[in-house]
Amino acid sequence: MPRRTPHDALDEVRTPRRMNGFLKTASVCVLIAGLLSPFSQAVAVDAAPKAAAGDYCGGQCSDILPPGENGNATLAQILLNQGFGTQPSHAEDQLGPYANLAKGYPALTDDKINTFFNDASFGVPAGQVASTEKPAGRGDVTIVRDKKSGVPHITGTTRYGTEFGAGYAAAEDRLWLMDVFRHVGRGQLTSFAGGAPANQGLEQQFYRNAPYTEADLQAQIDSAVAKAGDRGRQTLDDVNAYLAGINAYIDAADPGRYFPGEYVLTGHKDAITNSGTIDHFKVTDLVALASVVGSLFGSGGGGEVNNALSLLAAQAKYGVQEGTKVWESFRERNDPEAVLTLHDGQSFPYAAKPASPKGQALPDAGSVTAEPLVYDRTGGAATGAAKSATGTAQKSTLSSARRGMSNALVVSGAHTASGHPVAVFGPQTGYFAPQLLLLQEIQGPGISARGASFAGLSMYVELGRGQDYSWSATTSGQDIIDTYAVELCQDDHHYLFHGVCTAMDQVQQANSWKPTVADGTAAGSYTMRVWRTKYGPVQYRATVGGKKVAYTTLRSSYLHEADSIIGFQMLNDPDFVKGPADFQKAAQHINFTFNWFYADSQHTAYYNSGDNPVRASGVDAEFPVWAQPAYEWQGWDAAANTATYTPASAHPNSIDQDYYISWNNKQAEDYAAAPWGEGSVHRGNLLEDRVKKLVAAGGVTRSALTKAMADAALADLRAEDVLPKLLKVIDSSAVTDPAAAAAVAKLRTWVAAGAQRTETSAGSKTYANADAIRILDAWWPLLVKAEFQPGMGDDLYNAVGANLPIDEAPSAGHGPTGSHAGSAFQYGWWSYVDKDIRSVLGESVQGPLARAYCGNGDLNACRDSLIGTLKQAAALTAAQVYPGDDQCSAGDQWCADSIVQRALGGIKHGKISWQNRPTFQQVVEYTSHR
Repeated sequence: MPRRTPHDALDEVRTPRRMNGFLKTASVCVLIAGLLSPFSQAVAVDAAPKAAAGDYCGGQCSDILPPGENGNATLAQILLNQGFGTQPSHAEDQLGPYANLAKGYPALTDDKINTFFNDASFGVPAGQVASTEKPAGRGDVTIVRDKKSGVPHITGTTRYGTEFGAGYAAAEDRLWLMDVFRHVGRGQLTSFAGGAPANQGLEQQFYRNAPYTEADLQAQIDSAVAKAGDRGRQTLDDVNAYLAGINAYIDAADPGRYFPGEYVLTGHKDAITNSGTIDHFKVTDLVALASVVGSLFGSGGGGEVNNALSLLAAQAKYGVQEGTKVWESFRERNDPEAVLTLHDGQSFPYAAKPASPKGQALPDAGSVTAEPLVYDRTGGAATGAAKSATGTAQKSTLSSARRGMSNALVVSGAHTASGHPVAVFGPQTGYFAPQLLLLQEIQGPGISARGASFAGLSMYVELGRGQDYSWSATTSGQDIIDTYAVELCQDDHHYLFHGVCTAMDQVQQANSWKPTVADGTAAGSYTMRVWRTKYGPVQYRATVGGKKVAYTTLRSSYLHEADSIIGFQMLNDPDFVKGPADFQKAAQHINFTFNWFYADSQHTAYYNSGDNPVRASGVDAEFPVWAQPAYEWQGWDAAANTATYTPASAHPNSIDQDYYISWNNKQAEDYAAAPWGEGSVHRGNLLEDRVKKLVAAGGVTRSALTKAMADAALADLRAEDVLPKLLKVIDSSAVTDPAAAAAVAKLRTWVAAGAQRTETSAGSKTYANADAIRILDAWWPLLVKAEFQPGMGDDLYNAVGANLPIDEAPSAGHGPTGSHAGSAFQYGWWSYVDKDIRSVLGESVQGPLARAYCGNGDLNACRDSLIGTLKQAAALTAAQVYPGDDQCSAGDQWCADSIVQRALGGIKHGKISWQNRPTFQQVVEYTSHR
């Protein structure tokens, strides 16, 4: 095959090309102009400006955020990337160090940490300054970028100038992504970026859950500012300065032709004449962005209709009394064997099962249908059609299967070598190109922080460090969402509100797009429509006791995504956060459902945030309830969607526990508002077991805690915590079939070697114990089905599977996070298998399943079932277990697991070996305090 040359790329500029689902055309002259045009207006200098605040970390703060800081690329850079794989400066320079930790961590020492992380000290050493600029010629702010990663270090002499610089730097690094997500938040992505099925699915997902009008978005800002007094007014000033910075960059980049090339490739700019515009950003755009972030990562709970369907299936199988008992055992809403973040015996009761539930509105069997979202469709794929939900409810709603992937490991100074706390923590926001987060340092009046922020919301650092403290978050998932059954009256679009027949509010968004022949998408259009009630948007229709109802979803953060900005402002304020109690006070102003962690040189702390509504007495948060005053949230104001919330003291919180771990696991005893699957085996156990051993031994260091995280990141949860019990049932002496015996031997060897999914050597793209991994990947779904389906029956088995998928191995494309997503083992039947197998073995089980399932409780029959399915799994080829997809050929095990930076723009990156860890991550140990 002839080797491609730059001349080939120039010829192809005129040819329609595929880029993230868009059709592109351009011209040679524009490509040349793009190659010659500067990507930024930075001018190299010899020294960085002096940081505005002190740094008390002593060079022991580090961070990482793949693939790279630079998420903008000109048209020329995009075409060169797609044609030859070349990367714009700083587009993927953090991807290699991040990936290399998977093989490099066993030899890690403290002095090697920054081989795999960035130095997160404040400021830039004189020899590391790559560029400096005065955005828009302002004299009150300077942006310095470092040579290693190109991170912007923004130093302002005025508050306005500081925030202006933050906006300008954000636009330099993420303008296209910010534009994409302000349209996602409004349900307008297809009109903006094309009608590819992925774009349709994304905008539909968010519009269904946050169908806001422009007035709704503005009202959020007005409300948040009004409630917060002086801080609210300062926030609005900060936001306006930040927006001015973004728009100043747009004004400079547009005539200069160094705006992101995706604007040309999607038809917003003409490649030859440079006609067309990039719309300025406005304050409501930031609220639209915040609604996307909140829906993805900070809205726990929901799924009450699915819960009702699985309960009805259990009752149909076993009868009402026994079926309810069986359902509760699978729900594990307050499992005594669950790993806890707060393990000192603290109790924080919330959303417990009431003794006598009141107001339940369970649907009549077979009556549930999902509310259609899309109508008036012309052309395109029918991705939004309504479907029956008699067995399971549609997964597009806010359900209990939340995206939960972040982790935290924090050890108090009493157990470290230095006597100072050590933390390794970060959020897992998914792997994208460009990344949803960006890195920055902001120094100015009332602001002193470095870390990560969501693109377009980076007026403050949202996860990172201050002068003498660091903080981070994991998704907590506690229940702030309830489903109400509103009784219909007059017709399908009127409902009873406090006894009055009231019209539903209809909101809709019409979208149309041009043809994209390159990926087979025709021109098309559709309108999305949502019916809103005072109890939230309609998600389903059903009958309850023969009465027609609409099921609505109400969350406490609905119409209030902007409120959390005050908490982030406080976290960035060095005059506010001076210790762990101040940190907790700041986190209390964040209404998203997160676990917050803190470390300084003396203390550690934890706080669980979110507006937890106080429910009416007798209401069970697990199921739909009637939309009547007796069952509403206490103190609920329907017009403002505000209510009485549980006080801060009732939220799980702690200062200076010996250690904290979190991997989206249960927070504390009696905090029952948790997602499905928080039982005896959870991903959090991988951290708990390792950190507990470190603390028991004492002398914990940054490198030791990082090793613990990295070791857990390569572990197969099923193999480490469940497989030994399965093999105990099988008992190798009872295996007479040669094929099954060989499979058992391979699995035992893998478990003895550490049960990890790791390469034989760095870059080999081949797993050690590859055959054992293949066998378990094939065996798990087979053994779960054989273990549970005969006893549960098809309907109950499938209904519980809709609440909690049976498997989320790294190669599984069917799990909530999808294939090539990195995060794995958050959702699965690990605990069910563990409890059932231990019961069959006659071992002690706290909170057991209501019935024994494997072999109907008979050890010999269970053994036969396991051996039979193991033999079946061992016979499957690699091509059958890993069937291939658009990224990998069939049978490529390493590739099936690999992490892909999913393209949200024109730049693509190579795959990296699987590891289960946060996207943005900090390693910190402060040496002193103010």
